[in-house]
Amino acid sequence: MKSLLLSRFLLLLPWGLIVILLLDTDSSRGPLVTPARPPQQAAPRRPALPPIYAITPTYSRPVQKAELTRLANTFRQVARLHWVLVEDAARRSELVSRFVARAGLPCTHLHVPTPRRYKRPGLPRATEQRNAGLAWLRQRHQHLPPPQPGVLFFADDDNTYSLELFEEVALGKGGGCRALCTVAYTLACLPWVVWSLIC
Repeated sequence: MKSLLLSRFLLLLPWGLIVILLLDTDSSRGPLVTPARPPQQAAPRRPALPPIYAITPTYSRPVQKAELTRLANTFRQVARLHWVLVEDAARRSELVSRFVARAGLPCTHLHVPTPRRYKRPGLPRATEQRNAGLAWLRQRHQHLPPPQPGVLFFADDDNTYSLELFEEVALGKGGGCRALCTVAYTLACLPWVVWSLIC
């Protein structure tokens, strides 16, 4: 008995939905058109934003590609961002090399292994990789005339970042600290540093 009722219900259900759609459709209505917005005045020109350098330490693990993909999708939407991706490895991995080639944003791929003596619980992690990113940045800017304004952002690959953060960082809002070519450990600092290279 139940199966007979269920089969008849399932047979009549599509026809009932079609009837409801036909009754609900009003042919006198035209296509939905949104009204055109009045032209706005040109927005005032914003000053040129400084480049943002995001240094991301990473290491091989099952979710590495997913973590990097999420970061890349965010970073692609940020103007003037250069991603410095530093692997904790003796050489570049094939997975990350292919990923960087397809990322679609300015990116530098570095690698430096963490010495075994520093891979203990309780010790800061990714220090070697952050320092390698800082060394690359110093080398890149050492031949340019000072001052070279910019923003340095330590972006861990297991975190998620809002685009609003990058707007605040690029405009110099919020916290930060000045540095002369060097940045010490970031254990108690904010995740980004505004700098002026005077090397």
